[in-house]
Amino acid sequence: MTPHPSTTDREALIECCSVWKLYGDRAEALAARYGQNISTEILKETGTISAARDVTFDVRKGEIFVIMGLSGSGKSTILRCMTGLIEPTLGSLKVAGTDLKTASYEEMIEIRRHKMGMVFQDFALLPHLTVLDNIAFPLRVQGISKTLRHSKAREMMDLVGLSGRGNHWPHELSGGQQQRVGIARSLMTEPEIWFLDEPFSALDPIIRTEMQNEFLRLQNLLQKSIVFVTHDFDEAVRLADRIAIMEGGCVVQIGTPEELITRPATPYVTEFTKNIPRSKVVRVRTVMGPANKGLLIEPVSADALVGDIAQRVLSYRDPVPVTDEDGQIIGTIDAPKVAAVLMNKEAET
Repeated sequence: MTPHPSTTDREALIECCSVWKLYGDRAEALAARYGQNISTEILKETGTISAARDVTFDVRKGEIFVIMGLSGSGKSTILRCMTGLIEPTLGSLKVAGTDLKTASYEEMIEIRRHKMGMVFQDFALLPHLTVLDNIAFPLRVQGISKTLRHSKAREMMDLVGLSGRGNHWPHELSGGQQQRVGIARSLMTEPEIWFLDEPFSALDPIIRTEMQNEFLRLQNLLQKSIVFVTHDFDEAVRLADRIAIMEGGCVVQIGTPEELITRPATPYVTEFTKNIPRSKVVRVRTVMGPANKGLLIEPVSADALVGDIAQRVLSYRDPVPVTDEDGQIIGTIDAPKVAAVLMNKEAET
């Protein structure tokens, strides 16, 4: 696993501010009367369901932002709000600079056609179209000529590893191959923002891991801004730059995988993260000690995962130097610190 790059200084492409989504006969009336001050008691008294409650976050350019939680936590509701498939009851949502609340129908069509790509859990392939025509379908909707859209579709087939399968029918493909078709189709318009709603959850574990690898490979090539919804924390840790954990329609914590595991904000987050090996997410800089420039041992990177350098460090009696991205020594890491991480000892991290 490669280090997740810092995204704190990047432009926000999605701005989600105090978003609520209420369902029930009195939802709109409650929103008009109470605004952001709707209480749990009011919701219960009126039989109103809050699928999303006061949700605030941003998604930055080039990052993989994972939204996760159990079924009913609100994660898919928020994704549907971001894609304009449903309208928030309260709050504001801006996507690529456009306020979805005030956007016209024509503007929403333009955003969906040119700014967004979407992949869902069910592959949603058209059974009467070949693989090539399924992938080319978004450009067909735009009125692009058959020659041009097929040419672009073949490029996408090569990109996702489906070369030579253009004339196959969807039912002739494996689950993993069908999802590759869905991914290729979502990339046909070269979207700026890529939305994926539990895209791999219907796949068996081996194929799921394969598709995660493929997803990371594509992101390294394309550098999209990605919102990825999942209920699987292992998957979130593997893919995310940052994770938003949702419970009961609320975002309870946002952070890097390392931040969530080493500094959980609530017992709910602690429960979610307790079975993830710290060595997979804790980086050397988090546990390193003071610098010692007199050591002659080859250094390790401060951004390396402890699990990736553990064997090296454990083989030395002396501490190992730690360097920053410029090659400057900024600390040391020793066998006891590595052992503490490997044993999932929270106090040491």
